[in-house]
Amino acid sequence: MTHNITLIPGDGIGPEVTNSAKSVIEASGVKVNWDIVEAGAAVIDKYGTPLPESVLESIKKNKVALKGPVTTPVGSGFRSINVALRKKLNLYANIRPVKTYKGVPSRYEDVNLIIVRENTEDLYAGIEHMVSSDIAESIKVISKKASTRIVEFAFDLAKKQNREKVTAVHKANIMKLSDGLFLKCARDVAKNNKDINFEDVIVDAMSMKLVLNPKDFDVLVMPNLYGDILSDMAAGLVGGLGFLPGANIGKDAAVFEPAHGSAPDIAGEGKANPTAAILTAALMLKYIGEIEAANKIEKAIEKVLEDKKCVTGDLGGKASTLEFTEAVIREM
Repeated sequence: MTHNITLIPGDGIGPEVTNSAKSVIEASGVKVNWDIVEAGAAVIDKYGTPLPESVLESIKKNKVALKGPVTTPVGSGFRSINVALRKKLNLYANIRPVKTYKGVPSRYEDVNLIIVRENTEDLYAGIEHMVSSDIAESIKVISKKASTRIVEFAFDLAKKQNREKVTAVHKANIMKLSDGLFLKCARDVAKNNKDINFEDVIVDAMSMKLVLNPKDFDVLVMPNLYGDILSDMAAGLVGGLGFLPGANIGKDAAVFEPAHGSAPDIAGEGKANPTAAILTAALMLKYIGEIEAANKIEKAIEKVLEDKKCVTGDLGGKASTLEFTEAVIREM
């Protein structure tokens, strides 16, 4: 079977790490017809927008996309392409598995949790305006529909992966209406899933608990902003964003992308660590049913990281992006 998949190389180190992921997928034996499309700051002059309509059309047609990181301006310029993709395609669930790997410097061992983040609303709905020249206002949007949907997704994921607990993260002690609604929805969903343990934790306490003992947690589910912050914090527990795959999943489409940024300072130098992009490729293969190939890739990554004979500079090695990729393919 040949899979039709959209490939968005991105910018910065995006083309390098997505090429690594593409090479590993092809070496796994999975057959893919790649539909390569462009998005990002580099295409604004060509298309007049960082997100051409052709990108959305390709994803809608193929249902699955592998995407590299894209640079987002800070404080001005266009809004995040990632946010735009999630909203336009209704990719309501963001997933970031957080796992320790032998050979990757970390203060912890045996961390293996998943952060499930609601992807379409909260403060990231982008509803903001200037009240006056001195006051800006952003509106936090939390709905019953989106909250229930994301918590149900988290429980379904826990069951599929044989996990024991779902933790809802919130700030309902202060935002009693918005986060209060999210918490109520979570508790209602939990009543229908009594085979999975459930708890809720206030977001600031969650930050402390994750640092104290991340092994206490399994699947965490939360509104958009908390998920953005805590997933990056959790990455710090296991070596950094360079080891976190990511997925944005909706009813009709899914976009898979590594959690890290575009690192334009090292773009084109062959220094980028492609681990997160390759793990993202494995996550995507599981989604499309290529479980055996995905497991093969994950085991190869674990072996290369543990051996440390052919790793990139961020891990103390001298290997280039290509050399690391070739080492993973050899292990497969």
